[in-house]
Amino acid sequence: MNIGKKMFCRVYQWVFHAALPVLPYREPKILKSTDEIALEIKKLGLNSAMVITDEFLKKSGATESLELSLFSKAIKTVVYDKTRPNPTTDNVDEAMKIYFKEKLECLIAFGGGSAMDCAKAVGARASYKGRSLDRLRGDLRIWRKLPPLFAVPTTAGTGSEVTLTAVITDAVKKHKYTMNSFPLIPRYAVLDAKNTYTLPPHLTATTGMDALTHAVEAYIGRSTSRETRRLSEEAVKLVFENIETAYNEPENHTARTNMLHAAYKAGIAFSKSYVGYIHAVAHSLGGQYNIPHGLANSALLPIVLEIYGEKVYKKLYRLALFSNVATENDSVEAGAKKFIAKIKELNKNMNIPEKLDGIKKEDIPIMAKHADKEGNPLYPVPVLMDRKELEKIYYEVAQ
Repeated sequence: MNIGKKMFCRVYQWVFHAALPVLPYREPKILKSTDEIALEIKKLGLNSAMVITDEFLKKSGATESLELSLFSKAIKTVVYDKTRPNPTTDNVDEAMKIYFKEKLECLIAFGGGSAMDCAKAVGARASYKGRSLDRLRGDLRIWRKLPPLFAVPTTAGTGSEVTLTAVITDAVKKHKYTMNSFPLIPRYAVLDAKNTYTLPPHLTATTGMDALTHAVEAYIGRSTSRETRRLSEEAVKLVFENIETAYNEPENHTARTNMLHAAYKAGIAFSKSYVGYIHAVAHSLGGQYNIPHGLANSALLPIVLEIYGEKVYKKLYRLALFSNVATENDSVEAGAKKFIAKIKELNKNMNIPEKLDGIKKEDIPIMAKHADKEGNPLYPVPVLMDRKELEKIYYEVAQ
């Protein structure tokens, strides 16, 4: 990256970092079970809701308890269960039309990050009725209050229940874009580990490593604060200590609860300190090939950390010490490399591939262009890269 662009990126990032204390960040009200949602809806004086989920969760009966609870309080409920793993503009348009047709009043996202991203985007469209998603994407484009949004995570990974971000795939152009605005933070979050019991092992693994990626990218960036460093450290430690137990023992309530809290802490950390090129590249891979976001992040995390090299050694060393992966007898470099080795070990133990199938050489330049546009100048990464430099990451992760 040339000097001029580097200077612009760093100044842009400094301004955002300096403004952090006065930005209208908030955290959702925490509910302990889905049964509490109906009570909160009634407190708001509302009588109808749209549940946004996916077909698997609906067919498996996962939403049944929620639906019965809403029915018992005479709350009109419409379920939209067509959300894709990487929600598209078509998903949002379809759900929005139902929302208006049925004259619904609030939104309940039940699922992983995809359901929550879709619900956030529907809420944004509901607040700006005549405006397309394309006009709402990007940073701080949404200022109007959304309909009340309840987030019920069934995965412990995205942290979307506490973030100001939604990621949507353009159904025509086949690339992902982000929406980052404070009204997108859900008003309520249900943190109940029982909702994650039925999550298949491979999703437990990849969504958990997604949470780890959030914490690590927030920590190694240049816009951290004392709070976000603390939350990132706590999240990393929780993931390292619990993810394999959750993977091997699906109904281990302690491990599942700890993973939910890891995802939540990491979500707060990256909302305030941002992510980095791992996410930018993962989003482009998801948009082009529909690769699940958690899987892409899992494979990319050790690769990109190694590409950053010595620029991140000190911070990785501190994370390694906090999570008991290294000791003070280790050098900074040795501790950092032990941290990266631990990530690779977790991936291997949970059958997450080192490389990703299906990446075509001819697609890399356009994906790198999308990643460059997403990451620069916003993401305060430890090492700045332009489009050509980002292409190296795709070649490294390709089979």
